[in-house]
This record gives sequence, structure tokens and C-alpha cells, in this order.
Amino acid sequence: MALAVFNDGVRPFMLDFIQGRSTRSATTAVSFGLSAGFIFGLGAPMALSTGVLNPWLVFLPTDILGILSPKKWIAPLLGGAWGAVVVFGLNGANSVAHDLPVDFLTALQQMSTPILFLFTLFPVLAITKQFGRLRGGIAAVVELALVVMTMKIWPDIFPGSIAMAVGVLTLIGFAVNKDLAQRKSDRAEAAKTAAAGGVTPELKNGAADDAEDPMASLFSASALRLRRHLPLFMLLGAGVCVLAQSHVFGGGEATSFLIAKGDYAEAAQVDFYRAFGFVPLIATTALASGAYGIAGFTFVYPIGYLMPNPFIAVVVGAAVFALEVLALSAIGRVLGKLPSVRDSSEHLRSAIGDALGLAILFGSLMAANVMGGGLGILIVGGLYLLNESMGRPVVRMAAAPAAVIVGGVLLNILYWLDLFTPIKG
Repeated sequence: MALAVFNDGVRPFMLDFIQGRSTRSATTAVSFGLSAGFIFGLGAPMALSTGVLNPWLVFLPTDILGILSPKKWIAPLLGGAWGAVVVFGLNGANSVAHDLPVDFLTALQQMSTPILFLFTLFPVLAITKQFGRLRGGIAAVVELALVVMTMKIWPDIFPGSIAMAVGVLTLIGFAVNKDLAQRKSDRAEAAKTAAAGGVTPELKNGAADDAEDPMASLFSASALRLRRHLPLFMLLGAGVCVLAQSHVFGGGEATSFLIAKGDYAEAAQVDFYRAFGFVPLIATTALASGAYGIAGFTFVYPIGYLMPNPFIAVVVGAAVFALEVLALSAIGRVLGKLPSVRDSSEHLRSAIGDALGLAILFGSLMAANVMGGGLGILIVGGLYLLNESMGRPVVRMAAAPAAVIVGGVLLNILYWLDLFTPIKG
């Protein structure tokens, strides 16, 4: 129905499809091209290593299948079939892989430590990029102190949870303070200019408000389109929340490992902080295209993890999505008045990518070492470097986990050819 997609890169293309300037097949090709690397290179390896489903494996394929479906009734059949493939295929793949001489799925669990701990630094990186080295350095020292303190005083709590909370709140505080200071300066300048020209600020503001804004008109039409389908979005929110409540699904890389360990409260914290990096992006692209996010602003993930049973999750998930869709226009207007907060969102997403990129690469090399020592590192690292030199046919974040799986298969083949002896333990 072109009402929601998970891939943020696909959402801007949906307006052309909705307005008939792009065909269904062409839009499907765009969705597949932007999603395939994440599905097979990140979603599948993460699910295999953790035993927990993730958005790249569940929601990106349903983007493709949904856009591909020529009739509404075909879409849920294809989506349901994919869900069955994922669940039964995951169980089957785990059973087969764990019986292999080189168990690359168990080796993939080596990614958990670097992902969990390096992910903690994303607020520090965002603060440094937006507000400079001094504030970034101070934030790094504070986060390190909080991690050490948490490990010492509360050893049962994920060490990065408090540090991430303080880091994200600090970044938002810096951004809001900058915007408020800028607005105060602008009002003072406007008053001075108006007084010199004999025009009151109220009249100037009124004249500006009367000007026709085509983007505002587009945003209003998109918000109205989404509100017309509010019951369907509430059903979607209920389903996503129940999926999160079942604890067989994690909304991110770090979250998947936390869910697998049973650390649901810590997983909720991680996904809650992560959501702040995506709210402005999802809101603006939804208002510009008329297509929302499959998981909304993703706040339904942490809420779902904490729900005591699926019945409450249904009600709460539906209510969360209803509030998000109804508040979309207001959120867009607020973001329009807070440019530094919007910039913070961009820096947060970039920082998350930087932190996870290093963590996944390092963790993948650790997995390669567990699988095959130096030969494993040569194969996995070589595949990663080859992907880089070829212009990244597989997206960078997904390249290393995909290389671990390919490397694991190659090491098993070498074992069967009597050319490799697996490392004991």
C-alpha cells in the first residue's frame, strides 16, 4: 500500500511511486538494491550468531515483497511465508552449523563484546563532531568513568547503559541550548531591524506566515494520508510490540546480543537512546513521502521488551503508533524550529555507524581467529579488503560478518579436503 517501509533510504522514493511517476517493478528494484546487502550480510549473520531475529532480516525483505505485490491480498501471504522461512530456516541453519567441524556460528558470537562496549561511545563521537574536541574529550572521560563505576558498583547491569544515557542527554542539552541562544539572538536582531525600519516584529512575522510554503502543503497532505489509515498503523504497532515482547527479536546489533543474554532492561535502554538518532529522519522523510516507518520511531521496541505479557503489548503498541502518527505534523514543526537538534540526529546516526563499523570489523576478525587462527584472519580479512577494493558491492557494515560465514564455509571445505585442522576449543 506504500504506507510504510523500514529502509530509510527507500522511503524518499515512495513519493514518486505513490504519485504514479514510478512503476511498482522499478520501486521494487530500488528497494532490493538498497536492502540486499543488509539482509544477507548483516541480518542473517546477526540472527545466526545470536539466535534472535532482527529488523534487517524481518522487515527489509517485507519491504521488497510488499512493494512487489500487485494485489493487497498477496502481500500478507508473501510476508507470512517469509516469516516462516526465517523462523524454520534459522533453526535448521543453527542445527546444521553447530554440527560442522568449524562452527562459524558460535565463532560469530565473538562480535558481542566489541559491539556492546564500542557502541557505548556513539554519544561521545556525536558530541565531538557537532560541538568540538573539548566537549567531546570531556564527554569521553565522563563516559569512561561511568562505565568503570557501573562495573564496580553494579556488576549485574550492562556497563554502558548509564554512560549512554548521560551521553545522549548531554548531546541533546548542548543542542537545545544552542538553538535557544540562537533564537534569542535572532529575536533581538529582528526587533532592532524592525525598530529601525518602523515595522513591528509582529507584522513581519505575520507577513512571513501568509507566504505560501509548498513544502508545508506537501507535509500536510502526507500527514493526512497517514492519519486516514490510522487503524492499520495501530494494528502494525501492536504486532511489532508483541514481537519485541516475545524476546525473540532485537531492534539493533547491540540489542540482539543483550536480548540473547536475557538482559531485557538493558536492551530497552540501548534501543531507547538509539531512537533519538532516527526520529528526525523518520519524521521528515515520512512527511515528505507519505510513507511511515514499519517500526515507527522505533520506541515500540524498548517498550515491547519491558511489557509483562503479549496482551498488554498489543494495547500499548497500538497506542504508541496512534500517538506517533497523530503527532507527526507537530513533530515536524518542532524540528523545523530546532536545527541543532536535527543536526544532532544526523551526528548520532553517523556516530552509531562509525562505532558499529569498527566493532563489527574487530569482532569479525576475532571470530575468524577462533575459527582458523591466522588462516581464518587471512580469509576473512582478505574478503573484507577485496570488497573494499572492488568498490563495496557489499555494504561496509555487512561485509565483515558475511566474510565470516563465507570463511567458515571455506574452512570446512578445506577440512574435508584434509587441508586444514580446526583449532581445538
